[in-house]
Amino acid sequence: MPKGAFGYGEGRISSGRLRRPGCVGDPAPLRPVKEVPMEFTSASANKYLRRLQDEKDYVLNTELERCTYVLSEGEAPEPPVYSYRETRDKVAEIDRVTRILRHDLHQFNMVTVLPQCGLTIDEALIALAQLSVERDRVAELRARQPKVRLGERPVGAGVTTVEYRYANYDVQEAERDYEALSEKIAAIQLELDLANQTKTFEVAL
Repeated sequence: MPKGAFGYGEGRISSGRLRRPGCVGDPAPLRPVKEVPMEFTSASANKYLRRLQDEKDYVLNTELERCTYVLSEGEAPEPPVYSYRETRDKVAEIDRVTRILRHDLHQFNMVTVLPQCGLTIDEALIALAQLSVERDRVAELRARQPKVRLGERPVGAGVTTVEYRYANYDVQEAERDYEALSEKIAAIQLELDLANQTKTFEVAL
């Protein structure tokens, strides 16, 4: 979990920067609260971003359910608890925190170098995707046989010939490349996992 203070109540994320004084629905203007520094690893930052998105979905789904209600003629009104302004404030705060954290995480990934492979985290993520695509292609090539019998084909009256498909490359070389790519992917992934869990950066939320 990230170190720092960001208000939680009953499992829900509350505003960490802006507070509305008084009761819910009080029209008084928002007043700023000092930003709180928090320490993250790349892994905990991504976990926190997912939690923010879950919270935003919860707030918006709750709004969808409560922003209108049905009332029969002559029935006493019992509207569900809902505040348009409070909901807008919650969504704006979640978006603000998400925006800052995504930006700082991106900056961290751009400058943090993995010492063994010599790539930044950002470059390593791109490299892993590229290497995985290349390995999949090489896997298809290494699975082919150097020579495959296709069958007989008539070439004249009563005369047939046997056709073969030949690999136009060294299948053994493809096998070696597949093993090398697998080892490289594993090495980068291992180093990336270690960095994601241990290297930290600070974000003012």
